[in-house]
Amino acid sequence: MISVSEALDLIKTHTQQLPTGKIPLRDAYGCILAEEVFAPISSPSFRQSAMDGYAFRSGGTHNLEVIGECKAGDALEFELGDNQAVRIFTGARVPDQADTVIMQEHVEVNGSKITILQLPEKSANVREVGEQVKAGHQVLPAGTKINESIIGFLAGFGITEVLVFNKPKITLIVTGNELQQAGSPLKPGSVYESNAIMLESALKSRGYDSVRILKVQDELDATIKTVSNGLESDLLLLSGGISVGDYDFVYEALQANAVQEIFYKVNQKPGKPLWFGKTEKTLVFALPGNPASSLTCFLIYALSALKIMSGNTDFNLNFQSATLKHQTFNKFGKTVFLLGKEYNGEIEIFDKQASSMLISYALGNALVMIPEHKELLESGESIRYLPINRN
Repeated sequence: MISVSEALDLIKTHTQQLPTGKIPLRDAYGCILAEEVFAPISSPSFRQSAMDGYAFRSGGTHNLEVIGECKAGDALEFELGDNQAVRIFTGARVPDQADTVIMQEHVEVNGSKITILQLPEKSANVREVGEQVKAGHQVLPAGTKINESIIGFLAGFGITEVLVFNKPKITLIVTGNELQQAGSPLKPGSVYESNAIMLESALKSRGYDSVRILKVQDELDATIKTVSNGLESDLLLLSGGISVGDYDFVYEALQANAVQEIFYKVNQKPGKPLWFGKTEKTLVFALPGNPASSLTCFLIYALSALKIMSGNTDFNLNFQSATLKHQTFNKFGKTVFLLGKEYNGEIEIFDKQASSMLISYALGNALVMIPEHKELLESGESIRYLPINRN
């Protein structure tokens, strides 16, 4: 049995980034850039008006004749004299002979003439060529995670596709004869299956959309065949069946499919029976079947591997620090993960912490990690936690 830090180090060692590929920009949300992006054009690519108002040449009189109009999208040019102006709108091209735009609120209009009431500084309200970015300059480094603002930013340069790390194809296998689908009265001895929809939601909320769910009864041959099917993916997650009970067949099925074991069992609570291994093309996590244990192992271990596979250089867990509200004990000699509520830098740990219970996950916003060597944590002591449920 290994420690939490050893397990994370082994995952980091045995996880590789997936190949790269060009995809349409509109499909790139959540992907990681695999190369630098350089501006193909300056932004803005022409001098733009930052206001609705009047474009003119500074240095003339306060009384100007309006000789035309320029709205966004126009490519008109005007011969402007010292005492002339052009009506202009936000985003429109500023005529070459104009150097300043006065906002419409600062003029008095009298037919085709205007009087300047408040003279702006020269070049006021004119967005110069390349004010945001000049053509040829790097705009984003490799390793950038693409969000909605980045998609809009790149679209403004006319970019239609980007080179990114491929997102992993994921198969989730759920085992257990006792599992029953929701939608009908619960049979005696059965429980409603919740891990599949929980883990699928956890994956998709983080941008991992290619998720296939397979279900298998507790029978060896069927489990072997289903695992073989799941190994066609980049990542295989199994929920349940990894312990040593008479009807836990996942371990045997992994061996039968020649999956190399990297580690089995972590000195933690909950989630001790975590299994991690790989084939030439697939990473495999066999998660415990209890819902809270399964979600904890996903958040701490499987998600770390997914980040590396997807090209995310920031694959470390986002642990933060807070102070403990009440005295807490760790009598297990293991790393303990506990659910709680963080507010204003202070964490209250919940009472209900069983591996089979999701109520604390549902109500909490902090997954607290207590190191295996810590037996007692006093009120006010600093602890580390992973923020959860904060979308």
